[in-house]
Amino acid sequence: MSDSKLAGQFFDAAIGLLQRVRDEEAGTIEAAGTMIADTVADGGRLFAFGAGHSSLAAQDLVYRAGSLALMNLLAVPGAVGVDVMPATLGSALERVDGLATAVLDASPARSGDLLVVISLSGRNALPVEMAMSARARGLKVIGVTSVAYASETRSRHTSGTYLKDHCDVVLDSKIAIGDAELTLDTIPAPFASASTVVTSALLQAVMATAAGTLADRRVEPPLLRSGNVDGGLEWNDRVFEEYADRIFYWQR
Repeated sequence: MSDSKLAGQFFDAAIGLLQRVRDEEAGTIEAAGTMIADTVADGGRLFAFGAGHSSLAAQDLVYRAGSLALMNLLAVPGAVGVDVMPATLGSALERVDGLATAVLDASPARSGDLLVVISLSGRNALPVEMAMSARARGLKVIGVTSVAYASETRSRHTSGTYLKDHCDVVLDSKIAIGDAELTLDTIPAPFASASTVVTSALLQAVMATAAGTLADRRVEPPLLRSGNVDGGLEWNDRVFEEYADRIFYWQR
């Protein structure tokens, strides 16, 4: 099989998943976007968390052109991406009980805020505890996960529950167990992951909904512009100043 045919198969698989989440998750996307708009309008702050590769979709929401300036990254040291050595340490940290609670205790998150928790499997202790602890503090929680994992894997949290069990809204990415879309007889393992593509698209759809909902209420969405277009930096400085008490990645 030619490389170009495999590339085409991956694009087809990714497009198919995007079409599924567009059609099957329309209601939850609307609910999540409305919840974010409500939080912004009510003076709350926004946070996003993801461990390992799930952090990529969380980071895509923060300090991002075309996204809401109020979205802050809730980072767990050692669990964001693959920047620790060895990289497997990050995966091990996802299974540590108590870590999420300690991070929330040290964060500015408070009752009335909103937290997006991203975890493909939703089975590890860190995302489950993050959602549980956030809700106990009075935060709204939006979960982004593959619901299929809950029926085919065992939870690694002491409660035996999954991320999906502790959210106000659950966005199902529809990603299959194992996160690999292609197989080939001459390759012993499945390959070509689509979770980052789909999860990021899901969340951008949510952000679009939130912006539109705020506009419908005659509230200007606190959006950032690209710093690489004329006037973009000045625009962003104005937004930063106006919402300085709700943005934690920027300082005067």
